Amino acid sequence: MADIEMPQLGETVTEGTITQWFKAVGDTVAEDEPLFEVSTDKVDSEVPSPLSGTLSEILVEEGDTVDVGTVLARIGDAAGAPAEAPADDAEPDATSQDATPDTAPEAPQSPAGDDSPAKTAPAASGSHAGGEVDRQDQHFDVVVIGGGPGGYATALYGASAGLDIALIEKNKLGGTCLNVGCIPAKELLETAAVRRTIEHAADFGFTVGEVETDWSKTLERKQGVVDTLVGGLGQLLKSRKVTVFDGHGRLHAGHKVTIEGGESGDVALSGDAVVIAAGSLPRTIPGFDVDGDIVMTSDEFLSMDPLPGSAVVIGGGAIGCEFASTMSDMGTSVTVLEALPKILPGCDADVTRAVQQSFKKRKIDVKTGVSVSGHEPRDGGGTTVSYGDGETIDVDAVVVSVGRRPNTDDLGLDGTGVALSERGFVEVDERCRTGERGVWSVGDCIATPALAHVAFAEGIVVVKDILDEDPVPIDYANVPWAIYCHPEVAFAGHSEESAKEAGFEVLTSKHRWTGNGRAMIVGQTEGIVKIIAKKQDDGTGGRILGVHICGPWATEQLGQGYLAVNWEATVDEVAHFIQPHPTLSELFGESVLAMTGRSLHG
Repeated sequence: MADIEMPQLGETVTEGTITQWFKAVGDTVAEDEPLFEVSTDKVDSEVPSPLSGTLSEILVEEGDTVDVGTVLARIGDAAGAPAEAPADDAEPDATSQDATPDTAPEAPQSPAGDDSPAKTAPAASGSHAGGEVDRQDQHFDVVVIGGGPGGYATALYGASAGLDIALIEKNKLGGTCLNVGCIPAKELLETAAVRRTIEHAADFGFTVGEVETDWSKTLERKQGVVDTLVGGLGQLLKSRKVTVFDGHGRLHAGHKVTIEGGESGDVALSGDAVVIAAGSLPRTIPGFDVDGDIVMTSDEFLSMDPLPGSAVVIGGGAIGCEFASTMSDMGTSVTVLEALPKILPGCDADVTRAVQQSFKKRKIDVKTGVSVSGHEPRDGGGTTVSYGDGETIDVDAVVVSVGRRPNTDDLGLDGTGVALSERGFVEVDERCRTGERGVWSVGDCIATPALAHVAFAEGIVVVKDILDEDPVPIDYANVPWAIYCHPEVAFAGHSEESAKEAGFEVLTSKHRWTGNGRAMIVGQTEGIVKIIAKKQDDGTGGRILGVHICGPWATEQLGQGYLAVNWEATVDEVAHFIQPHPTLSELFGESVLAMTGRSLHG
């Protein structure tokens, strides 16, 4: 007989109301089959049964509110119980983090403008599995160190392939992306978008008063989204029978992994394979010690309350531009200080120009080619930031957004062949294999684009490699990038500059949203669509090398451009496809069609 308890569906959730039982006493239930529905102040969720059997008792009636951990029902063994239901394949939403890029491979350069990580070495032939194993009492097929996108993707995909997985996380499941990265950052950007919409309601015939913001309510909603996704991830891992350990994991010789400092206590595990997915931490700079009040990184910014009246954002990369965009739309006076010659370095120049023009209209002051030297807190609050050639600016807050560094300072690794680069990245080949047989590494702790969706893909490659399925390595030069400032930016493949540097003779096509019907309807006509293609002898476009979109919902539009680049499609092939009308995406089709030598509207 097994007790069914009220689950914790989020970090701050302490109770829930049982709104519906899907089974009655005496019914048989399959593992992972929905058993009951629970409502909390964050979300309504269907909760699956953790095992197969017969529902023998229901202890809490529909409509009752109970604390987390309360026994709700009991399930007993059933002869001839139904076969296990397949695990739900739905995974928690994760955008590029980040869907927000802050580090990247050498080609193309990261939009965040960090130093370019070293390229991965070619993969060695043959299987990477094996190696000496110091077998512990708790032994698994795969032990994963780190529960962020790279780690949990490896765990979920591996478990769906039938592998016995252990996942170790010392903070919160979901890592940076779900807790202090992709998800909360985009939720705050959506709040800013709602405010913009209300402020322009008069354009659509609505009369509204002065817009007031309850920022604490915004943060509450943000945390609710985070808690729901983190709770859902925990349930998904549980349904796939992934064993989750809480604590700090360190790798030792013989695939031995020790865990300490968490709720799981001091534990030693071993695995036939080990995957290091330790993630990353915000970079800081001299002269700007983080205090969480005046000076903050992304970790503190996403829970900042109240919003400052004025702020400096140090760093004009992807995350810096997202933070600047959010604060400006919410009424903060924002100055961006970028040491490089332009913001969003690595993005196509025309795209960067479009973003900067929008920022200028919204009075976001962008200063490029300047370095910061320090700050001096003021007696009355706020601080004075020194930058450039003796210049200063008084602000209420400073947001340091200069990229992220690999979280590899305390991984153990003694007695193993795992090596770290000078910049602290775990060194891997193109199949994410480390120098230790049977050990792989994925995500932000290796020198590949620091994007959640790239980490997902790396986890899949690693599991296939563990299973000796000869996976196709990731083409890091052509992964999709998404930046969620206003206007949004998304791209895949070469910029015009990088294509020329690579030796291509190129043809470009650029179209603006001002003539697009759907963009006019939604009232967002800033930005550009730009296609880069190999120029053919007759002057028309050949193979599509890069697709760059800046404008409304750009991050949702990139799909067909990403496919075109990665399938090495030609202009003629893509121009043949019919684009629905009126849509934003038809501007991509028009831009490609124009490269055939003929066009419709532009």
